[in-house]
Amino acid sequence: MKYEKEISRRKTFAIISHPDAGKTTLTEKFLLFGGAIQTAGAVKSNKIKKHATSDFMDIERQRGISVATSVMTFEYKDFLINLLDTPGHKDFAEDTYRTLTAVDSVVLVIDSVNGVEPQTRRLMEVCRMRNTPVIVFINKMDRDGKNRFDLLEEIEKELKISLHPMTWPINSGKEFKGVYNLHDKSLRLFTASTKADDENVISISNLSDKLLDAKVGDRDAEQLREDVELIDGVYGELTVDDYLSGKIAPVFFGSAVNNFGVKEMLDTFIRIAPTPRDRETSRREIAAGEDKFSGFVFKIHANLDPKHRDRIAFLRVCSGKFERNKYYHHVRLDKDFRFSNPYTFLARTKDVIEDAFPGDVVGLFDTGNFKIGDTLTEGEDFYFTGIPSFSPEIFKELVNKDPMKTKQLEKGIRQLTDEGVAQLFTQFGGTKKIIGCVGELQFEVIQYRLLHEYSAACEFRTLPFYKACWLTSNDEKKLEDFLRFKQSNSGEDKDGHPVYLAQSEWFLNTEIQNNPDIQFHFTSEIHK
Repeated sequence: MKYEKEISRRKTFAIISHPDAGKTTLTEKFLLFGGAIQTAGAVKSNKIKKHATSDFMDIERQRGISVATSVMTFEYKDFLINLLDTPGHKDFAEDTYRTLTAVDSVVLVIDSVNGVEPQTRRLMEVCRMRNTPVIVFINKMDRDGKNRFDLLEEIEKELKISLHPMTWPINSGKEFKGVYNLHDKSLRLFTASTKADDENVISISNLSDKLLDAKVGDRDAEQLREDVELIDGVYGELTVDDYLSGKIAPVFFGSAVNNFGVKEMLDTFIRIAPTPRDRETSRREIAAGEDKFSGFVFKIHANLDPKHRDRIAFLRVCSGKFERNKYYHHVRLDKDFRFSNPYTFLARTKDVIEDAFPGDVVGLFDTGNFKIGDTLTEGEDFYFTGIPSFSPEIFKELVNKDPMKTKQLEKGIRQLTDEGVAQLFTQFGGTKKIIGCVGELQFEVIQYRLLHEYSAACEFRTLPFYKACWLTSNDEKKLEDFLRFKQSNSGEDKDGHPVYLAQSEWFLNTEIQNNPDIQFHFTSEIHK
């Protein structure tokens, strides 16, 4: 393998969680350990209002949530780590699902106070579909939360995954005293309002050591001994192969805001997390170690830098070596492109790179040539498979409030829907533009971004549609007739493919039964 050394030092993962579990805070702690940033963004002070590094859109800063996946690259102990911080909010689940196709493993953050929440279940289902290796970080141990054994049981039952504790907490809330590392038999003591450092790590050769009693008190020392004996009896040693195949998830306890318990997880992550894996395509399996370059676009983001109206396609390198200024084959367009300014990211800051290897995420300046799922190769024709695309659940008509800004609105809505957060349909027999989204919050984000990035004011009118279905048929005449008869309920997506907008489940089932020669599809992948 030509690039074995580069591949073996890369780890690409996503952080996923329910909103407010502490995901963005944990991201920042990783960046601090990697030396990528000097101060954390989430400073708990009313005088200093610094914002989280990874939340770079104004609307994210105003609402305190992540609505777009951020890509960050940093080095830690000779490893190059590509970290993708995903939106936690359910309305942006589609962005997160697609991001999970671009990573090799996942860190799942769970709030010790609230336990498993609905969004966490959905995200884990996507991980299980791909057997993605998962590490669990149970956050906010400095708050009064659930009993730790009960929490493990709840996670195993709700997420249908076997857990393996790697650290164990001593109490929680006001009584939280620290975590014991089951792997290297060390104790890290917790002091409220101070950041964790290497000075408060105490190595204990065995738990009968009286130093333990002196540090945490007789009662807590005895409880820890009992807990660890029980854990060792139940779980034993972690089998790394079981983790890599997605059967077992190592678990760490800590407090991200206090930088506590994070280093133990990061050290274990670089030790056991997978390097870039082989990937399925429409033709064959592509091995990460192949000499020839290949990669796919999993995200598009317009106006990453408000000063420059740019558009960036995020490409995951899957095999070979990506080189600046070299021509690559765009499979869908059957054209060759070269990229003079490919970027790596630290959230908002971009650095031009000369080359990239499997596992890396590269930002490509895009003038409208890319769609999500597009594949670049060195000449071979294939698509990377399994990039999800869902039928929207909420439909609204886009209404232009300023006819003088029609061009800006058209350009803005096209670019924003190319990013994949929403889908754009045009009704047949008219110019009515229909936006389809998975959640309500996306409409707010679109309205906000159209106004602030394109100076286009709009409003939305709710439409009574239930689902969008892409239509195909071997009998073109029947498809044409259907679209003509159902004009008020049909249109085309922005690539010109016919779509049926069903008013209800009953209407949809009726049309499927009445039109056996027409196929109704719930994803747009058929047109790839």
